[in-house]
Amino acid sequence: MQKTVLSLIFTLFLGQLAFAQEEYYFPGEKFDPAIPSPSQFLGYPVGDWHTRYDLIVKYFEKLDQLSPLAQLQTIGYTHEHRPKVILTIASAANMGNLEQIRLRQIQLADPSQPKPDVNAMPSIVHLGYGVHGNEPSSAEAAMLTAYWFLASQSDLAKNLRENMVLHIDPTLNPDGRDRHSLWANSNKGFPPVASPLDREHNEAWPGGRTNHYWFDLNRDWLPLAHPESRVKVDWYHQWYPNVTTDFHEMGTNSTFFFEPTKPFGSENPAVPRKNYEDLNPRFAKYFAKYMDQIGALYWTKEVFDNSYPGYGSTYPDIHGGLGLVFETASSRGHVQNSQRGDITFAFTIRNHVVNSLATMEAALDNRVYMHDYLREFFETAVAEGGKDAAKSYVFGDEFDESRNRLFVKFLLDHKIKVYENSADVTVSNQTFKKGKSWVVPTNQPQYRMVRTMFEYEKKFADSVFYDASAWTMAAAYGMPFSAATGAKSGSEIKAVSSPNFTFPEGKAYAYLIDWSDFYAPKMLFEMQKAGIHVESVHRPFSSQTQDGVVSFSSGTLMIPMGFQKLKAEELATKLKELAAKNGQKIYAVQTGLNVTGIDLGSNSVSAIQAPKVLMPVGTGINSLEAGEIWNLMDQHLGMPITKVNMEQFGRVNLHEYNTLILPSGNYNSLSESQVNHLKDWINRGGTVISLKNASLWLNQKGITKEVAVELKDEPKDPDSLPFNTRNDFEGAKEVGGSIYLAELDLTHPIAYGYHRKNLPVYRNTDIFIKPSADKYLTPVKYTANPHLGGYISKTNLEKLKLSAGVIISSVGQGRVVHFFDSPNFRGTWFGTNKLFLNAIFHGDNMD
Repeated sequence: MQKTVLSLIFTLFLGQLAFAQEEYYFPGEKFDPAIPSPSQFLGYPVGDWHTRYDLIVKYFEKLDQLSPLAQLQTIGYTHEHRPKVILTIASAANMGNLEQIRLRQIQLADPSQPKPDVNAMPSIVHLGYGVHGNEPSSAEAAMLTAYWFLASQSDLAKNLRENMVLHIDPTLNPDGRDRHSLWANSNKGFPPVASPLDREHNEAWPGGRTNHYWFDLNRDWLPLAHPESRVKVDWYHQWYPNVTTDFHEMGTNSTFFFEPTKPFGSENPAVPRKNYEDLNPRFAKYFAKYMDQIGALYWTKEVFDNSYPGYGSTYPDIHGGLGLVFETASSRGHVQNSQRGDITFAFTIRNHVVNSLATMEAALDNRVYMHDYLREFFETAVAEGGKDAAKSYVFGDEFDESRNRLFVKFLLDHKIKVYENSADVTVSNQTFKKGKSWVVPTNQPQYRMVRTMFEYEKKFADSVFYDASAWTMAAAYGMPFSAATGAKSGSEIKAVSSPNFTFPEGKAYAYLIDWSDFYAPKMLFEMQKAGIHVESVHRPFSSQTQDGVVSFSSGTLMIPMGFQKLKAEELATKLKELAAKNGQKIYAVQTGLNVTGIDLGSNSVSAIQAPKVLMPVGTGINSLEAGEIWNLMDQHLGMPITKVNMEQFGRVNLHEYNTLILPSGNYNSLSESQVNHLKDWINRGGTVISLKNASLWLNQKGITKEVAVELKDEPKDPDSLPFNTRNDFEGAKEVGGSIYLAELDLTHPIAYGYHRKNLPVYRNTDIFIKPSADKYLTPVKYTANPHLGGYISKTNLEKLKLSAGVIISSVGQGRVVHFFDSPNFRGTWFGTNKLFLNAIFHGDNMD
């Protein structure tokens, strides 16, 4: 009996403690005592610590256990195997009817179906938090918002529960969040230190903003390069929320930002004007009201990009909903000095809590209006698509089946309708063959996403971009494509099937594998790992195979049976296994004497050295670029890469490696002896792959001697300009991210696997280097009219026309392969990945 009384007293004490702790966030509110507050559950006031992601999930699990109004769903896992969860909260009636509500929402988004009665449909709101791991306040706000929505006894909360289905994603980037939370908590002082110089406020490289592979997930809603985004977008298309939020943090001396964003200059051309001119102003009034109530400062319209489709606040705009971005001043720790006094973690959390509540109230008040807009959005999309002069797009690469499959699957993941091409068609001097090409009609609900995939945009209302100004995804995949009014579509593609090649039976003199396929490099690495000796044929030829006479291009892999350590039967079994795994066609030949071209024992055939790759990372190195390389090697090649911290570079014996990758960054911390060791290693035959300003550093150290482009009549800046034009004037000079047409030397090893002379490339640097003085060593340069899409100033475009995309510098017995474009950009430029992989596997043949 005594234990029961003590337990009751303790429970009441915790309830009073929880109320006191949450009073800062919800002054005067009354809550259901059966639902624990976040502070009560965690054992500390929200804002005292950065809550670990597993505790956030456990709190949501507790809400799921305690209330029939809450349901927690795991939709997938991160690279580090943290669960991606969605907490759904609604009234008992709506929770019992959840699947029917979801299906009605899907029906509403489908113009081919009768429009349901929107007056009887609850609002569907998705609150998304924490896409940047070191912007941690929003995940804490997610717990508080879930608690308020579920437990508040206010009339507003009761009304919301009855008329809204709320979905909460507490953290879009769990891996990055935990990386930052560990840093902030382990460096917290007692009392906390507010000085911006304190270690707590200055994370070690790469910081917690990004995910496991150092990717910014707030750019990945379009590329879908990572599991966090893939499962999120898949979930999104199961619900088509009316409103989706995206909560962030900005500089400590800032205040608070909510939409509208900068008019025209930061808007996506595919989004209806109604979104910007009607929906955003409607909702902004609620945000202002809630911020006014707590006396918080805020601003709108000045900056922040809303154009790139890969943002969590822009993707919903292209799907009939309203995407909303919020930015609060950041404490970047537990408390930090600012121009307005100390910014506390709790203060930043409260800003996001009140705007979460404001979003829900706005969505509730505009429930029917937003449902009508969702239907209108897709109806107008179909109508506009029907009027589009293109009528359809045809695409396909007859030489690369894996890349075709990747792109078709990518389109399907974004719910774009794709059909087989039922007849050979020639458009824009390109031939698309039946069975190796596909058709995407413009007359479909996802017409605006079709535009995103296939249109190039060159005209802009502004010349300053927060991020990329071009995102044509067909170009990113290196996919030949064209508008085709006369293309005939066959059966609709519902899923992408794996290839099923027949392995040649019987003995073979040698086996051949075409290098054109995207996964041929992965096949090569796995063969080398299995102990199979592989050579490369450096000239075109044709051979008699099990399929008759077949033509092969430069770079073809050859497995000579006379030089293998494995027994013939064992090797054939392994080859069959690897070919099936990687979707590769294996050809068998019975003689080294070819039908045309060089023979298999030619001096133009050489063994491929197994790559041993080293890449500096850490302080001074561009983490995004390094992460793109790491992700490519891990996820698409399955090949380990040694990542060494810059501080440890002096301990490295480079002669244990044959390839050194230098991402963009600052290498001035390397000592003279380290630079001399690097020079000696290259001179003895090493291959360096350098990107952008890493190449400038090699030039500065005298390792290479390439020359920058200079225009004879380059315009000079005015001697004087108004101070308030500085950002716009200087920003317009930047190449923030745009697409250009490059010309390949198809005979050079950097272009092995390519069959077309022209290739779209992505550039986000204003480094312009002249073609090599050696006329044979500029294998990638720009065409006479290279600009395909995105913004570039006239001066920079003229420089670009005179510059190179890839240069090879001979250095003793070694070489440097310079990349001035971004071949691995955001894990989705499959069309140029092969250039980079060729530098790894064929580097010793490039000069």
